[in-house]
Amino acid sequence: MILALDVMGGDKAPDINVEGAILAVKQTDNNVILVGKEDVVAAQLEKWSRKYKFPKERISVVNATEVIEMDEHPANAARHKKDSSMAVCCKLVAEGKADAFVSMGNSGAAMAVSLLYLKRIPGVSRPVISVPFPTISGKCIIVDTGANVDCKPEHLLQFGIMGNIYAKNVIGIKNPKVAVLSIGEEDTKGNELTLQASELLKKANLNFIGNIEGGDVPKAKADVIVCDGFVGNVFLKTSEGIAEMVTKFIKNSIKSNPLYWGAAPFLKLAMKKVKKKIDYDDVGGAPLLGVNGPCIIGHGKSNSRAVKNALIAAAKFAKSNINKKIEEEVNNFNG
Repeated sequence: MILALDVMGGDKAPDINVEGAILAVKQTDNNVILVGKEDVVAAQLEKWSRKYKFPKERISVVNATEVIEMDEHPANAARHKKDSSMAVCCKLVAEGKADAFVSMGNSGAAMAVSLLYLKRIPGVSRPVISVPFPTISGKCIIVDTGANVDCKPEHLLQFGIMGNIYAKNVIGIKNPKVAVLSIGEEDTKGNELTLQASELLKKANLNFIGNIEGGDVPKAKADVIVCDGFVGNVFLKTSEGIAEMVTKFIKNSIKSNPLYWGAAPFLKLAMKKVKKKIDYDDVGGAPLLGVNGPCIIGHGKSNSRAVKNALIAAAKFAKSNINKKIEEEVNNFNG
């Protein structure tokens, strides 16, 4: 696999991106194209080559003169910054010079740039960001987490179809349980969007189990959680905030009483195991489903391990050939 990496994207760019790429080529047999300002990339490669020994022939550099910042308007940035590192990554995939691309940058811009250069998969109405989410028995995926805040029922149907295919072919779940995120498990609970979407999903060739509530997501009641981007993003950000709050509560409680200090080393080991289960860095990034080329979008606060894992996820995505499967499934239902 040849993977294009947006070196300039993310809060900690370019350092962590170049280090992540080096870690990826050390661990896998994939090649990485570093896309960004040539002088910046060259300086980073020189810096990290003093720390790591790696197969330098499997890392190449492609120049990009512009950068899409984290706070830029996605559509405007996509239209006007045609030589941004993100746009150049997309063009490499569109031209067949790379098999997939990865960016830790502006997620809205990554979607806009993908639509501009890669286009939608034929039959897909709305591409969707699908975030892997930890559960008590593994992981589920939430579709959508912010790409589409205003949706129609048929969009949620396609989200379910695309999420189902990704869960099967990349995550490896044989018969994914698909559910709609709503305010109650009963068929009558929800707004017009979720009620109508549920009716459509019942008729699709899916293992559809109906509605689930937010509290059911971490209990592993479903493998593919379907919702509009507004609801999905609120759920995801709230979950992240609660995780941070609980961690701080535990740390403050230990510090508050000297009697607890003796147990701190054991609690630290337990917390380390918990952190590994819920650590976003282990996931790497979220697939953008519905565009005609594999794309993984990472968190802006990612570290080098997250970048490495995002590149590994991108390679797996590209090898799975799921875009062809998405086109077939979506058009079978549309037909």
